[in-house]
Amino acid sequence: MSKRKSARLAVAVPAAEREQLPPIEAIRAAAFKQFAERGYPVVTVRDIMKACGLTQGALYNHFKSKDELLHDIIASTQIELERVCQQAMVDAGDDPRAQLAAVVRAYVMRHCRLRIEALVANREIGWLDAARVADIRRSRRAIRDVVVAILFRGVDGGVFDPPRIGDRLDLKAIAMALLDQWTHVSMWYGPAGEVAEEEMAGLYADMALLAVGARP
Repeated sequence: MSKRKSARLAVAVPAAEREQLPPIEAIRAAAFKQFAERGYPVVTVRDIMKACGLTQGALYNHFKSKDELLHDIIASTQIELERVCQQAMVDAGDDPRAQLAAVVRAYVMRHCRLRIEALVANREIGWLDAARVADIRRSRRAIRDVVVAILFRGVDGGVFDPPRIGDRLDLKAIAMALLDQWTHVSMWYGPAGEVAEEEMAGLYADMALLAVGARP
């Protein structure tokens, strides 16, 4: 499996930040930054522990191996993304248009704010074994199913008119296409740019509503 290098990212966790984090969170933060900068295969346990200012023994108090650490950091950010999306839908009320916009905003905001985490989760997952990959994909399917359910309610209620494949309406394919677009904002968005995170999330929400033919 080929691996693409990400943009250069700082790999050291600042000393002041390290002192404020519990050891397990310092390890996770250092691992995210190291894996994002250099790629999972070449990063050693020693590299991670040096970056967070702890001994190698501290890692093994929390994780059995580098593999387990990679699974932990990807799974933890994925499960939180799932929770955020579910909550956004619930908080938006009953209108499918508001639900879709809320989920898009939540998803895109998280991928703008946590670029390093998103890059690692999407690029390095291939190094995990099949069982661990399946665990993470279960959560990803759950988010997809949230989007599919919103699309179904919108179509059923006459407020969405999405494109079709011939005469067939494939809401799962539409959901996957939308999610792919939202996910890849982490590949290019920079917080120092002209568009703020909130504005970017709003733009993606507007585009999603247009894509599914949302009606006023």
